[in-house]
Amino acid sequence: MLVDGEQVCACLTPLSQLEGRAVVTVEGLADLIAPDGRAVGRRLQQAFASHGAAQCGICTPGMLMAAAELLLQTSAPDADTVADVLGGVLCRCTGYRQIIAAVVAAGEPQTPPQPPAPGSAVGASLARLDGLPKLDGSARFGDDLVPPDTLGMMVVRSPYPHARFTLGDLDTFVSAHPGLAGVLTAADIPNNRFAIFADLRDQPALAENETRLLGEAVIAVVGESSALDALDPAAIPVHFEALRAVASADVALADDAPVVQARYPQNILCRGHVRRGGAWPEPSSLRICEGDMRTEYVEHAYLEPEAGHAIWHGEDAEFSVTVYVSTQTPYMDRDEIAHMFDLAPERVRIIPSVVGGGFGGKLDLSVQPLVVAAARKFGRPVRLTYSRAASMLASPKRHPARMHATLAADPDGRFRAYAFDGDFITGAYASWGPTVASRVPIHACGPYRFDHVRADTRAVLTHDAVAGAFRGFGVPQSTLLVEALIDDLAETLGRDPLELRLQNALRAGDCTATGQRLDASVGLVACLQALAPAWRAAGERVSEFNRASMRAADGPAPGRYGWATDPHGRGPARRLRRGRGIACMWYGIGNTVIANPSTMSVALRADGRIMLYNGAVDIGQGTYTVMAQICADALGLPVSLFDQVWADTALTQDAGKSSASRQTFVSGNAARGAGQALRARLLQALGLGETAILTIDDGLLTGRDGDRREQLRLADLPADQRGDLFVGEGYFNPPTVPLDAEGQGVPYATYGFAAQMAELEVDLDLGTVRLIGIHAAHDVGRAINPMLVEGQVIGGIAQGIGLALMEHYQAGRTDNLHDYLIPTAGDVPPIHVHLIEDAEPLGPYGAKGVGEPALVATAPAILNAIRDACGVRMQAVPVTPDRLRAAIAAHENRPITDDNE
Repeated sequence: MLVDGEQVCACLTPLSQLEGRAVVTVEGLADLIAPDGRAVGRRLQQAFASHGAAQCGICTPGMLMAAAELLLQTSAPDADTVADVLGGVLCRCTGYRQIIAAVVAAGEPQTPPQPPAPGSAVGASLARLDGLPKLDGSARFGDDLVPPDTLGMMVVRSPYPHARFTLGDLDTFVSAHPGLAGVLTAADIPNNRFAIFADLRDQPALAENETRLLGEAVIAVVGESSALDALDPAAIPVHFEALRAVASADVALADDAPVVQARYPQNILCRGHVRRGGAWPEPSSLRICEGDMRTEYVEHAYLEPEAGHAIWHGEDAEFSVTVYVSTQTPYMDRDEIAHMFDLAPERVRIIPSVVGGGFGGKLDLSVQPLVVAAARKFGRPVRLTYSRAASMLASPKRHPARMHATLAADPDGRFRAYAFDGDFITGAYASWGPTVASRVPIHACGPYRFDHVRADTRAVLTHDAVAGAFRGFGVPQSTLLVEALIDDLAETLGRDPLELRLQNALRAGDCTATGQRLDASVGLVACLQALAPAWRAAGERVSEFNRASMRAADGPAPGRYGWATDPHGRGPARRLRRGRGIACMWYGIGNTVIANPSTMSVALRADGRIMLYNGAVDIGQGTYTVMAQICADALGLPVSLFDQVWADTALTQDAGKSSASRQTFVSGNAARGAGQALRARLLQALGLGETAILTIDDGLLTGRDGDRREQLRLADLPADQRGDLFVGEGYFNPPTVPLDAEGQGVPYATYGFAAQMAELEVDLDLGTVRLIGIHAAHDVGRAINPMLVEGQVIGGIAQGIGLALMEHYQAGRTDNLHDYLIPTAGDVPPIHVHLIEDAEPLGPYGAKGVGEPALVATAPAILNAIRDACGVRMQAVPVTPDRLRAAIAAHENRPITDDNE
């Protein structure tokens, strides 16, 4: 917020310090005027909307208020100044670049973009239809709507990775603390197990006698907020006995390892594999590159922690329970809650809040079963909002992986064979482990033609944080290795890395590792060609910089690298080297093989408005806007007529989960089908043919087909109980073929493709990496909303930067956003997005997905650029300064000494 025009943190400012001072929060931003009369607040809101600078919206108030302080002082800030001012405000969605551009643009009056004409919404950079509430402070996140008389909750969590526990005298404890309603235990949940897949339900909402990970929930104390605030956690009668923990894949797979779950005596949850091509070619005729890669736990770090509340209505009400919660998957939540509490699914209502970031982490249940159990037991609404530490302890993570692979090619660079083995730590419970284990082998060899492929994975159980879905389902990990080996091969053969990839890139008519023939929308070649000019220009810049560095050297430096002079003439010169790197990716859109349907409905109402019943949760990616654009064009009416009901299980149909980059492709097809069905009904009611043009104005539905004109007065027509006059419904389930015993089949109906290029600078003595720029070319089929697509790409790249250079979650050590580092505005360089539109025949207007593809190629491109800069191929991420510095010293065959500090 602003206090007397200066930004301060609201959470750190005592109310007593504000007496007599001017306080402005985001709710009052629109009225903020600079001393020279500039409408600072209004301009900022308009610029954020027109630049797509608010995605999930949870960071937006902080960004707006920090920017407002700057714009009160200057009307023409440059991008570097803006980045500095915003450096203290974190964002996990946008990648900051659109925010910076919006603040720069807000220095001048904003002209709102013209709305697209009927039939031309697809392809237009339409501002988010849910954007204004995120800009004026009226958006309601998981903790924002709490009914009267709501109880709070304190969750007791295990302080050990593996432990037994006993409960003391809970009744005496409760009676000794006025204001407490009671204690919730595992016995209060009839079926105390949940999972993503019904046959694997293994995770208790509250542990039973034994805990399997640090931070696992044991009991919950429920009561008035004031009583919980005054409660000493040490007084809660829970006693733990630490047990031997399985702390790594090596320990888990050892013969004498403790068993994490009795159901899996070898600590292997599941396996995945793909075989293609039979016996390998004779090795003597091949060029062989072999290597390893290791990744760590990565935290989603969405800025909104898990939050929600439940109201238990009882058996006589329409619903037994209503849950208002921040979630990516309302229908999966509904079905799991129904199972856990012996309810029919239709007796459970899930109302998603605005979601302050998800990235896969809000697919698993979190607060839902706890607030439902407490509301059921105590007969009052109950809320729960995780603290930052609880969120990071209890939520799922990206799977750590240890991988080994071998790539074989002909002397002319033609890829022949690829072998991959990967162990992926899935932690204490199943979560999305089976999906990662099955998706990785399909994608492991990358988007390239191979005659022979063998890929094997194991999901390994340990006493660690649960590993679940995180933007890519394991593909970002495996892509690191295959792209590193391709650069190994390029160096061995003396080939240009881009040209080698172009030679072997999948094309229309090629078959994948699962034997699937790709007949259309295979845009990888176009992606590489789009990057070629930037690749060549970066090569020239890198060469010139490094030559200048060598010329400026005082004398020969250890190894093959020269010294760069200090441009400011202060202190000793640093050894700086620049490099460029490229990487490609592909990603199957939607669920792997299993059913992946979506249903949408849309209606014309008596007031002339169109109501889209949109069950596809928007977690910042833009589905509430994109679905309306698709449906509007299918219907032939303008988006401006649309209203929406968003993802309420009582009011919308099941559009599936917001994950796997599926919503635009799958739910978009359902939205198009719904629009087409409603259009057919309206044309039938008017008695007109398919080519008629529809308009709605002043309560009249008008159709024109050549010289013929027909009208219906909407107020004269009968409406159903929801006020709908005509309803259209659409359904889509992508066609796939199950994989056989060798992993052959059609796991996805379509794939996204991309190539990314990173240019960077390495300090050879400090081990630091400075990103200079990134180019990203993505085949999205058709960009329904180019601005939103670019926002997804930039945001994914920012997360890829974190994966490559800084992010490593360690339970109990980095459970906050001070010790767990994510990229800031200063860490994300200029990003140039190249949209490739190789239309997908099955997609809505040719569209595919981009949410996860946006991230996958970034980290391998960065690692390849580091190698180009300093000759070191890193075999683990994140590439932190200490790791890189040690690797450079080993490569140069010199010790790390104080002289190098």
